[in-house]
Amino acid sequence: MRGSNSFYFSVDSDLKTLYTGATTAITLFAILNTGWYYLMKHLRLSLVGFGVVGQGLAELLVSKRKLLMQHYDLDVKVISVATSRHGFLYREEGLNLPALLELATQKRPLTEHPGVRHWANVLEGLQATGGDVLAEATWTNLRDAEPAMSHIRAALSQGIHVITANKGPMALAANELLLLAQEHNVQLRMESTVMAGTPVLSTVREGLAGARVRAVRGILNGTTNYILSAMAAGRGYAEVLKEAQEKGYAEADPTADVEGYDALAKALILAAVVFGHTLKPDQVKREGITGVTKEQMQRAVDEGKRIKLIASIQAVSDIGSAPLEARVEPVALPLSDPLAHVEGAMNALTFETDTLSQVTIIGPGAGRLETGQGLLADLIAVAGALNR
Repeated sequence: MRGSNSFYFSVDSDLKTLYTGATTAITLFAILNTGWYYLMKHLRLSLVGFGVVGQGLAELLVSKRKLLMQHYDLDVKVISVATSRHGFLYREEGLNLPALLELATQKRPLTEHPGVRHWANVLEGLQATGGDVLAEATWTNLRDAEPAMSHIRAALSQGIHVITANKGPMALAANELLLLAQEHNVQLRMESTVMAGTPVLSTVREGLAGARVRAVRGILNGTTNYILSAMAAGRGYAEVLKEAQEKGYAEADPTADVEGYDALAKALILAAVVFGHTLKPDQVKREGITGVTKEQMQRAVDEGKRIKLIASIQAVSDIGSAPLEARVEPVALPLSDPLAHVEGAMNALTFETDTLSQVTIIGPGAGRLETGQGLLADLIAVAGALNR
């Protein structure tokens, strides 16, 4: 595929190095069947966080390597991987991702990877080695967003593009970090922070470009939607919560999900990205689902409604600088509302705009490969914007 950033030549040699830039190493390859040549972008990726999400991205980089090269003119080399347990591992020639995934599966130290340099402190390793893109996939901390906040600030300040699945920094400081990225002429993308790989933020940025979004509302937590869907069928809260924990939909401590804190964090991100406003957590009215009874669920069903945990953000007027009203709460939705039909662990988001009325996106909001897909899409977007 001839990408928008490719340049073509008809020459006789099979391989010729054309240019090496400060940000990307660009090599001219031959397409032997036609004699045409195109430019391949080489990105050096630093992956901080190698748990479920980080490993999901690593798996996709392995399985889709040929696709990335053939369809996006993109060669991604993971030069470093870091975790709080194993520190920062770096290899200039690139790390062997299948080997790292196997070590993680066997719960063996990642430091067993041959030929790596090692830093006990992740920030020191990142600052010493750099790279083109940082993928931040550490655990989410909604109190002060650390350590992800420091990782992202350090990378942006070094002129490194950032893609992240971590809700903490984006919920607490998205606009500040976006400004920092702009100051250093790099990109900060965060698709995975709201609905994993389901494209909601990119839809706002690109798909709804030119439209004024007046309101956003949606189901942003799969755990609570799974519980409420089962309760609508007559089951009790405690029984369904236990089942959700057994299936891995809910944590051993489900507070962040069932009390609405996870959905609140995503509402803060949407407020920043969609409306350009920075909201504090205490500016969002929050109510979880622990107080929803079987009787309330049955009454809603009898009235032709479904109770869902809805996160909503709405400007109080059409003035661009108008304040926002943000809420996370159980709402009885009529069956005419698309969100009323979203069942199980699925997520959904409805945008209300001045040009397209309502646009609803439904898809998974969590998962290993699902969240990895969001990071992968952001990585491709970063590469596509380089050298435009």
